[in-house]
Amino acid sequence: MKKHLRKEIKARLLAMTPQEARARSRAACESMIAQKEFAQACTTMIYLSIPGEVDTADLALAAWRAGKTVLAPKVSWEHRHLVPMEIRSLETGVVAGSYGVREPAEGHPWPLEDIDLIVVPALAYDRRGNRLGRGAGFYDRFLAHPQVRAFKCGLAFQDQVLEELPVQDHDFPVQMLVTDREVLRFT
Repeated sequence: MKKHLRKEIKARLLAMTPQEARARSRAACESMIAQKEFAQACTTMIYLSIPGEVDTADLALAAWRAGKTVLAPKVSWEHRHLVPMEIRSLETGVVAGSYGVREPAEGHPWPLEDIDLIVVPALAYDRRGNRLGRGAGFYDRFLAHPQVRAFKCGLAFQDQVLEELPVQDHDFPVQMLVTDREVLRFT
C-alpha cells in the first residue's frame, strides 16, 4: 500500500509546473513563517529541498534575517541516521550527496536537545499528523531520538495531504502541518 501511495504522490508532484511549484512553495513558507513556533524558535532545522518538495529557501532566508540559527541534515548512509549541522548559505558549504540530496558539506553535529523547530519533509501527510516518507526511515529514527525535543512541523503542498495513511509502530508523526493552503495542528 505504501509503495502504491508513494508512486501516486510522486506523479502528482511531477505534474506541477516549475512556476506553480515556486508560487506554492512561497505560499507554504509564508504560512510557516507566520506561525508562532517559527517566530519563537532560535534554532530551526530545515530540509534542503529536492524536486517535488516545497522549496525551503524562503524559510532559511527568513530565519537568517531574524538572527536564527539554521540547521540542515547531513545523511550518514553508513549509520543510517541524520546529523544536524549549521548552514549559513544555501549555496556555499552545501553539496549534493547521495541520491541528489543536498546537505552540509562539513561541520560539527548540532546538539539534538538544542533544536527548537524541525521542518520535516515527506511524500504525504494525513489529517492526523502521520507522514509517509520516502521509505528509508531516516526522519522516523531521528524524530524518535529521546534527545529531540523540538517542535515537529511538516511542510507540504496541499496535493500531498490525504485523509488517512497506513501507519506502523515506527512511524513518527508531526505536531503541525503547514501547506500552501492550510495549517493543521495535532495533539
